[in-house]
Amino acid sequence: MSPATHPPCNAANSCALIEDEIARSCALFDGDGPPMKGCRTDPKGMEAAADVVRRYYSALDARDYSTAWTQWGDDGQPGQTFKAFENGYAHTRSTRVTIGALTPGDGGAGSIYQPVPVTVDATLDDGRHQRFVGSYVVRRVNDVDGASPSQLRWHIDSARLTPVRLSAG
Repeated sequence: MSPATHPPCNAANSCALIEDEIARSCALFDGDGPPMKGCRTDPKGMEAAADVVRRYYSALDARDYSTAWTQWGDDGQPGQTFKAFENGYAHTRSTRVTIGALTPGDGGAGSIYQPVPVTVDATLDDGRHQRFVGSYVVRRVNDVDGASPSQLRWHIDSARLTPVRLSAG
């Protein structure tokens, strides 16, 4: 493995960005023949959908807001500007996501919708801890003729997270 094909993760080159580029390439795999080298999970499967949520939090943790933003799709999180998105995490020091048990998603209107249950732990810059539970719905177009590469890759469609009161002590 050479640094040219697998560059090191660093402040200017977050692991989430590198993993996202690999996932983008893997999403183009049409399923004919053996899997492409470097594609660790089935790019159309539940784990690939969960990986989007993992990359999202990995990018947030690295303060790589542009990679986090694109996990929502090419235009980012609906109804929010990039600046507002970035400002929403301005006081977050770190995040960690735990993915729950995955169950098969649903298809509809030419897309696959995959629920991804999560527990999110965050530490703010003042040292306070927060926990959220809920789920993301991750979506991809289901191999519809004429679908763009962007439509064929998983992206976050929606999120429902509820804060959990942490006990003192």
